Amino acid sequence: MNTVIETHKLTKFYGKSRGILDVDLSVYEGEIFGLIGPNGAGKSTLIRTLLSLIYKTEGEATVFGLDCHRDKTKILEQVGYLPGEVFYYENMKAIDLLRYSASFYKRDCTDKIQELAGLLELDLSRKIEDMSLGNKKKVGIVQGLLHSPKLIIMDEPTSGLDPLMQKTFFELIRKENRNGATVLFSSHILSEVQRICSRVGIIREGKMIDIQKISDLQKNTYKKVVFSVKENINDFVVEGARDIAIRDNIVSFIFKGDCNTLLRTISGYPVLDVEISEPTLDEVFLHYYE
Repeated sequence: MNTVIETHKLTKFYGKSRGILDVDLSVYEGEIFGLIGPNGAGKSTLIRTLLSLIYKTEGEATVFGLDCHRDKTKILEQVGYLPGEVFYYENMKAIDLLRYSASFYKRDCTDKIQELAGLLELDLSRKIEDMSLGNKKKVGIVQGLLHSPKLIIMDEPTSGLDPLMQKTFFELIRKENRNGATVLFSSHILSEVQRICSRVGIIREGKMIDIQKISDLQKNTYKKVVFSVKENINDFVVEGARDIAIRDNIVSFIFKGDCNTLLRTISGYPVLDVEISEPTLDEVFLHYYE
């Protein structure tokens, strides 16, 4: 299996402040790889270092077998990149911006621009300054994909997109992947990574604390449970629960285990309401490696 991205002890410091520390990562040709972690974990720093938008402090990083710093220009010709925040010339129309971007590549990108704009319901005739955050993000997506890159790198790509457009975006990424593109994208939303990635790297405080197949990650998924009862409750016990907190008639905890056991246990109380949801990443990280 060919390796598209390879890092060894990749480290970046901003003065004395930590960016990333000793990151070892391999992303293979044809996969969709997710970087997951809370805000400030180092996801954007890792991506920017791979693209040599910022320079590493120590360690090694290659893309397509090329050195990220020395061979930056060759690498970027084959990469589509969407930053976490997009900033453009506000008085330009979207189509003019995209034509300008396309001029840097040795191919005709006209049909691809129109295809992507149609899928994303993007009006190319509008000026950037008149667009919403979501539409500006769409322009960024088209800009990143218009030259049919071999490697797609996207930093928090769905922020600003409504739920229906997020669904369209993921369908688009799957299509690009089926056509041969390798994909690396970051998110702080666990469900996004679970729905599209084959593997995931979990980053916390600048370190890659684990890399797992999504199938293995799903087996270890925690749920956040909150339920209320008709009267005050003094005690609650169920196998698989962590951080049980009881306040008057409300019980909350993080749960991993047999959902049938959970529901049977809760049904033994005079329940008024129950909510089972995805915990925050911070809550997952607190318990994931116990």
